[in-house]
Amino acid sequence: MRLSLVSRSRSLLLTTGGVCCLLLTLSGPPAAAQQPMASAPELPLPQASPRALVLQTIGLTDVTVDYHAPGVKGRPVWGTLVPWNQVWRAGANENTLITFSEPVKVNGQAVPAGKYSFYVLPQDNQDWQLILNRVTTHWGSEGYDAKDDLLRVPASSEAAPFHETLLYWFSDVKPTTARLNLTWEKRTVSMTIETEVHEQALRGIQQTLAATPNNWQLLAQAADYLVQNNLHGELALRYINESIRLRNVYTNNWIKARLLASKQDYTTAIAYARKAIKLGDKSDDTFKAQLPGMRIALTDWQAKAY
Repeated sequence: MRLSLVSRSRSLLLTTGGVCCLLLTLSGPPAAAQQPMASAPELPLPQASPRALVLQTIGLTDVTVDYHAPGVKGRPVWGTLVPWNQVWRAGANENTLITFSEPVKVNGQAVPAGKYSFYVLPQDNQDWQLILNRVTTHWGSEGYDAKDDLLRVPASSEAAPFHETLLYWFSDVKPTTARLNLTWEKRTVSMTIETEVHEQALRGIQQTLAATPNNWQLLAQAADYLVQNNLHGELALRYINESIRLRNVYTNNWIKARLLASKQDYTTAIAYARKAIKLGDKSDDTFKAQLPGMRIALTDWQAKAY
């Protein structure tokens, strides 16, 4: 018998009597094994609990809720689908996330700006617990740990008209506060969010005026904001005096009149009110719209002064 080695396709072949068999492969795995497995394709189908996003600006603070909204679908919800006394993701799928662009207070407790997971602990016949948790990467309540809670606040749940799909919505929105509500099936639970809007506004005013100190309109606008909200009277007076020094017009004189009246200096307020009325352009629609209110205020101040 005669043996011979023949190299074919990087393998050693042993031949004997014209019959060939594979003896040894000299290099790496077969070509097919070197190709990465392709990921399975996914069909573009609607989600059973679609994602929803709601944003509300409260004063100067943006509050965003990012959640997935399940439906009732004929199922009993509270105490069954959502068990009592178990931490619930307050939605479906991933964590429900709440983001605050500025520091706020939630039901009276301070919360730094940032993103938090929102959980609810529903309880039968007693207040529920609303939870903000620092970990935002869990799948729902899997891996939830109370040690990562930023806060827990009690909140009463209230009866509500039936709502098939879970919904987050805002109500009672004001410059300093609003209510964030979660409604599903026949229940609503709410939290109160408070913002430090005046402090935020004052910081913005000071930064803007430091960059543009000779803009009489911005000075007047800043003073007007402080007068409207009864804030920092001496600072408002400084702003409005500088505005008048730069440009003496009816608008800034009228702001100063109101500021002085708020300090009960009615005699000087009357003088500036009269000056504002005199400076106003009788053909200016804005001035014409303001004029009746200016005259009413002037009459009121005159009665108080004399």
